[in-house]
Amino acid sequence: MESKKRLLTYEGLKNLEEELENLKVVRRKEVAAKIKEAREQGDLSENAEYDAAKDEQRDIEARIEEIEDILKNAEVVVEDEIDVAKINVGCRVTLFDFDANDEISYQIVGSSEANSRKHRISNESPVGAALIGKTINDIVEVETLSGVLKYKVLEIERV
Repeated sequence: MESKKRLLTYEGLKNLEEELENLKVVRRKEVAAKIKEAREQGDLSENAEYDAAKDEQRDIEARIEEIEDILKNAEVVVEDEIDVAKINVGCRVTLFDFDANDEISYQIVGSSEANSRKHRISNESPVGAALIGKTINDIVEVETLSGVLKYKVLEIERV
């Protein structure tokens, strides 16, 4: 089964590579030590520390597998080559939000880099998908569960 391409910014690629390295080199050793220590305590059938360490090990291995899949299917957006005439992954866009009567800025990123607290929205999210391809002064209406959001594109720039 072929996995879909994952769009990443260069920063997102570096962050995932660093996280993967940390998980493989540091976290695996830490959890192995916890498992060894818990085993030395005797009966594993009622050993909460052992169960917790095994759960942590499973979570680490799952995250390693997830990151490796993302990296294997990654398509890195070269920020220097982004056409700022229209919105695309890797752009920072300033919008006028008609509902809030205020300006807001977002960076459009691939889905694995999205972080609403940092104003990084996925190109696959309803707002991100609606913005892709738009140009300055375009009015964008986005259908969401909470109603229709309306924005005007004020500025597009490289990050």
